[in-house]
Amino acid sequence: MLLFIGYVIVLGATLGGFLIAGGHPMLLMHASEFIVIGGIALGVVVISTPKDVLSKLMKQIKESFKGSGVKSDEYLDLLKLLYELFLQARRDGLIALDDHLSEPVNSAILSKYPSFLNEPKRVEFLCNSLRPVIDGKIKPDQLQGLLDSEINAMREENKGPEGVIHLVGDSLPGIGIVAAVLGIINTMAAISEGPEKVGEKVAAALTGTFLGILGAYGFINPLGQRIQFNEEAHLMYYKVIAQSVTGFTKGLAPIMAIEVARRTLGKAVDIGSDELEQILKALNNKE
Repeated sequence: MLLFIGYVIVLGATLGGFLIAGGHPMLLMHASEFIVIGGIALGVVVISTPKDVLSKLMKQIKESFKGSGVKSDEYLDLLKLLYELFLQARRDGLIALDDHLSEPVNSAILSKYPSFLNEPKRVEFLCNSLRPVIDGKIKPDQLQGLLDSEINAMREENKGPEGVIHLVGDSLPGIGIVAAVLGIINTMAAISEGPEKVGEKVAAALTGTFLGILGAYGFINPLGQRIQFNEEAHLMYYKVIAQSVTGFTKGLAPIMAIEVARRTLGKAVDIGSDELEQILKALNNKE
């Protein structure tokens, strides 16, 4: 929603200032300039982007228009889920979590939190975090490095789509110049048609430069920044899992392992320590 609002502000300020100065919006409507700029920009994306990266980019753009990457309620659900898992592990041992990790869909705990269960990547990360410790393949002290490496790999993977967006944003001013040069070529060919015709073609050529710059700095680059913020929010989700799981496996009490995760979130979840403790204790009382 905020992305739409921002775009409306950009367009409103641009067209509003143009109208106040005595301009007419139709003077900016030159189909040839839109075709050149839009077509070249699309070609840049196709040339530079592998199919899997392009698919992820489309998903990220769609998510950017919906809002932030991870909602506060999703973080809270994660904290509650982890707390319930840790409580059972504290009572019955880590081996008691094996059934939950083997069949997450049938888990009495995981099935209560669809925001987690409906995202296969989140489920996979949690299972991969706990299973090596349960199976005795790794010591708790070694787990942090393993999870940090996986999160860093995710960050590197995210740089692909982000790089494509920034490439297009950086290219648009130059593409606008290409459109303008083509317009000037047409202008030179139309000099014999009189000043009025030449003026129209010069205006069209300048529109190409205008659209390239506006598209880059008013739309594409801000979209790239929003995608980056959203992806960092997703990484924060995995950091919460990593921090809480490593804390618990090293011997922290369930409530303290969750508190470590809450502090990792900062302002992403507007819940204080006491409030979170009350929420978690309420879960404990229900069992």
